[in-house]
Amino acid sequence: MTKQSQLFAPTLRENPADAEAISHQLLIRAGYIRQLSAGVYSLLPLGRRALRRLETIIREEMEAAGAQEVLLPALQPAELWRQSGRYNVYGPELIRLTDRNSREFALGPTHEEVITALVDQEISAYRKLPVMLYQIQTKFRDERRPRFGLLRVKEFLMKDAYSFDTSWEGLAVNYDAMYKAYHRIFERCGLRFKAVEADAGAIGGEGGTHEFMAFAESGEDTILACDSCGYGANVEKAEADAPAASAADDQVSTHHMEKFHTPDTRTIQDLHDKLGLRPEQVVKTLIYMADNRPYAVLVRGDHEANETKLKHVLDAEELTLADAEQVRLATNAPVGFAGPVGLNIPIVADYAVAAMGEMIVGANEQDYHIRHVAPGRDVRFTQVADCRNVIHGDACPRCRASLSERRGIEIGHVFKLGTKYSDSMQATYIDEQGEAQPFIMGCYGIGVTRLLAAIVEQRYDENGIIWPAEVAPFQVHVIPVSMQDETQVAVSTEFVQRFRGAGYDVLLDDRDERFGVKLKDADLIGLPIRIVVGKTAGDGIVELKQRDSSDVSKMKLEEAISFVAEKLR
Repeated sequence: MTKQSQLFAPTLRENPADAEAISHQLLIRAGYIRQLSAGVYSLLPLGRRALRRLETIIREEMEAAGAQEVLLPALQPAELWRQSGRYNVYGPELIRLTDRNSREFALGPTHEEVITALVDQEISAYRKLPVMLYQIQTKFRDERRPRFGLLRVKEFLMKDAYSFDTSWEGLAVNYDAMYKAYHRIFERCGLRFKAVEADAGAIGGEGGTHEFMAFAESGEDTILACDSCGYGANVEKAEADAPAASAADDQVSTHHMEKFHTPDTRTIQDLHDKLGLRPEQVVKTLIYMADNRPYAVLVRGDHEANETKLKHVLDAEELTLADAEQVRLATNAPVGFAGPVGLNIPIVADYAVAAMGEMIVGANEQDYHIRHVAPGRDVRFTQVADCRNVIHGDACPRCRASLSERRGIEIGHVFKLGTKYSDSMQATYIDEQGEAQPFIMGCYGIGVTRLLAAIVEQRYDENGIIWPAEVAPFQVHVIPVSMQDETQVAVSTEFVQRFRGAGYDVLLDDRDERFGVKLKDADLIGLPIRIVVGKTAGDGIVELKQRDSSDVSKMKLEEAISFVAEKLR
C-alpha cells in the first residue's frame, strides 16, 4: 500500500512563472518533476512511476516486434563519430569532453555509431541476420534553447532500436514491424497522433522516414495533412506541386521591365502597406551561403523558404542565410533590395515562382524595385525546385485535395538508414558467396520522457492531469473523508487490500488534510479512478468518480470493485 502521507509528491497551487507549456505547468504543480537547471529535470516518485509504465508498454511492443533489449554506453569514444563522419557535422548539440588521458569522448545524443561497431564486431556471417536490438537509455543534447519542460531538454530518456539486414526487402519487413509497433504503443498511451513523412535530419539515411506526431497546440512542429487520402508530412518534408510545363508560358508578361522608386521599402509588408502590392505579386530574393558559396533563392512573397529542402536541392552540408556584407558582395545592394535581374550567382527558383507570368523583384539598388519581370525572358534560373514551406490550403501532392495545417509534438521517428553507417564505418558481414557486404540498417526512436509530456498536453482539464489507465502512476485513488473516522478507515483499507489483491496499484490519501484539499490534489495528480469513503461508509456505500468524467456515482463495495475491474481491464 502506498500512503499519500509518505509519498514525496509536493503539489503547488499556482503555475511556475517560467512554465509556458501545459505539461510543464501541470507536471511541476502535481509533483511529478522538478527542475535542476535549464533543460535538466529530476523525476519525483509519481513521475518515475508513470515513466516506468511507459517503459513497460514500449518493452512489450518492442519484444512482440522481435527486438531484443541491450544497454549501450552513454559515454562514446570520439573516434567512432569521426569514423562515421558526424563528429564535425553534428553541431554544437554534441556534448564533447576529454578524460584524464586527453582521450576525446561524446555524451551520446544517439547510438548509431555504437550499435554499428558492436554488431560489426559480433556478427560476421549472413546466417546470424537479421537482428534487431533496442535499448531504453539516457541521451544528452546541448539544446540551444531548452524550453517547455520535458519537451525540449538537455538530458532525456529515449528508446532507440536498430535493425540489421542483408537486403532492402528485409529492412522493409523490420521497418513495417516497427511502424506498426509504434502505432500500438501510442494507442495504448491514449494519444491522438499521426505518422507523417519527414526529413531524416542529422540521423541521415537512404530510404524512407516517418515521424509520429502527437497533436498539440504547444507543438514545435507543423504538420500538413490531407483528410481525403491520409497523406501527412512534417512541414520540412511536405511537397509542393510542380506546375505544368506550359503554365508560365501561357501568362508571360507583354510589358517591359520597369524600375520604380521604393524608398525605405525593404519587406513584403512594406510593399503592401506603402504601395498596395499583394504579396503573391512579389518575389523575395534570398541570398544563402551553401558551403560558403552564395546562391540566390527565389520564393513568392506569400511563401517562406524551406531550408531543409534547400540543403537537399543544393546538396549542401552547411546552409546559412547571408549576412548584410555577404548580401552586398553578391548583389551590390543592401538587405531588402536584392533581385535576380543581372545577378552573377546561381539562381534557384521555387516552382511557384517559375509558374508566374511576371513578378516584382528587388532592383539590386537601394530604394528601388523592378516590375513586369518575366521568368525565362528577363531572368534565367539555374535550377527550379520545390524549396518553400507548404501552407494550409495548398493542394495535396497525392490527391489534389486541400491540405490542413496542425501543430504537433514529435514523439517517435523511424528511419531506413540503408548503408549510411555500415559504409562509413566499414561494418560488413560475409554473404552466401563469401563476399563482404555492408549491413542494411534501420533506426527507430521514441522520446520516452517527451512522450510523458505529450500525453499531458492532450489529456488535462482546468483541474489537472487526466492519465490513461496504462500510464497512470496509480490506477485507483482511495480518499477517506476523515482519517479520524474508524469506519471510513476500515472501509478504505478493505478497498486498498481488495484492489491490490487484484493487481492494481492504489494510492491511499491518509493525510490529515481538509477534504477540499484532498480533492484538489486528486484532480491535479490525475489518477483514472477516485473512490471517496465518507459518511455512508457504514452502510457499505462509497462515491466513485472517473477522472475523465464529471459524473459521481454512489456504489456498494462489491459494485465498486466490479466497476473498477471492468474499467481497468
